[in-house]
Amino acid sequence: MDYFHRQIETLILRSLKPNKATVLLGARRVGKTELIKYIDKEAKYKSLNLHGEDTEALDVLYVRSTANYKRLLGDSKLLIIDEAQEIPDIGAKIKLMLDTIDGIMIIATGSSAFDLSNKLGEPLVGRKSTFYLFPFAQSEFALSENSVQTKANLSIRLILGAYPELESIIDRVDKIEYLKEIINAYLLKDILAFEGIKSRTLILALLRKIAFRVGNEISVEGLGNELGVSKNTIDKYLDLLSKVFIIHKVQGFSRNLDNEITKMSKWYFYDNGIRNALIANFNSLDMRDDIGSLWENYLVSERLKLLSYTRSHANHYFWRTHRKQEIDWVEEKDGQLYAYEFKWSVTKTPKPPSTWQKAYPKSKYQVISPDNYLDFIT
Repeated sequence: MDYFHRQIETLILRSLKPNKATVLLGARRVGKTELIKYIDKEAKYKSLNLHGEDTEALDVLYVRSTANYKRLLGDSKLLIIDEAQEIPDIGAKIKLMLDTIDGIMIIATGSSAFDLSNKLGEPLVGRKSTFYLFPFAQSEFALSENSVQTKANLSIRLILGAYPELESIIDRVDKIEYLKEIINAYLLKDILAFEGIKSRTLILALLRKIAFRVGNEISVEGLGNELGVSKNTIDKYLDLLSKVFIIHKVQGFSRNLDNEITKMSKWYFYDNGIRNALIANFNSLDMRDDIGSLWENYLVSERLKLLSYTRSHANHYFWRTHRKQEIDWVEEKDGQLYAYEFKWSVTKTPKPPSTWQKAYPKSKYQVISPDNYLDFIT
C-alpha cells in the first residue's frame, strides 16, 4: 500500500543526532518498518539496515568490538536495526558504537518494551530518545480525509480498529480475517518468547475477560480465581501484555477521600479491532449492547496516542466512589485537574458528580460525545 504519513515523523527526524540513539517501540504490525523506511529516505544519510530476526544480522553484530563495527558500517552514518530486541546484548553493542564511532546515528525499533527497554535502558541513559508508535490515530487519518468522511468512518473504527494494513483491504470479511490473523500469529509472539511464559490459552482467556470488562474496574484476585491461577501470575501476565502494547492500565484517582476507589484498575485495549476480534464480535453498532464500552475504549486509546505523539506530560486516571459516582477519565497537568465523561448519546445537560465537585471545585469538567470528540483526540 502507499505510505501513510505518521504524526511523529518530524520528531524522529529531529532526534537523529551524532552519537545518539533513537528508539521506536510499538506492537507488531503497527507500521514501524514502513515509518523507518520513510525516515531513512528523508534523512538522506548513507545508511545500513539490519533486522534482528535475520541470522545474518546476528552474525555481523556478534563480535562486540569497535574494529568489527567500523568495518561493518564503512562510511555509513546511520545504522537502523529493526526488531532490535532479538539481538543478544544489543544495549551494550549500541553503547560501544556510540562511544567509539564518531558521528554515528542509530535507530532501533522493537515490539516489546520488556525486552528492548530493559536491554537499552541502563547502557544508554542520557544517550537515547524514545518514541512510541500505535495503530493509526485519528490525527493521522485527518491528513487524508475530510470531516464528512471522518464522521462516516467512525462506526467502522469503533468495530474494526485502525491497524495500518486494514486501509489496503477492501472487503469487510477480509478485514475481519486479517484481525483474526493478528490474534493468531502476531499478538502474543513476544510474550511467548519470554522466559517462563508458555500458556497461550491462558493468556487469550485473560485477554477475553478483560475485553468483556472494558470500562469496569477489574479485580486481579478475581481474575485469578476465575482462571484458576494465582494473583501473582495474573499480575505478571498483565504487566507483559501492557509491555507489548496490547492493553493499557488506568488506575483510580484519589486525594485520600475515604470513599474513593483506588485498589482496582481499569484496562483498555490500544485498538478496538483487537478487542472485538478477541470476543469474536464484529456486529454493527445497531446490533450491539456494548457501544458504551466500544466508545470508551476508542476515546481512551486515541487520547493515549495524542498525548504520546504531542509529547504531552499528563497523569491520567479514572475516578469512582463506593457510592458509584464516577468519572471515566481524569487528567492531571500542571496542577490542574480535568474531568471527562464519555457518552455515546447525551440526553440531558451534563453535570459533574456532586462528590467530585465538592472535593475538587477548581477542576474542569466536560462530556465527550460524537458531537465534540475530535477536539479531545486531535
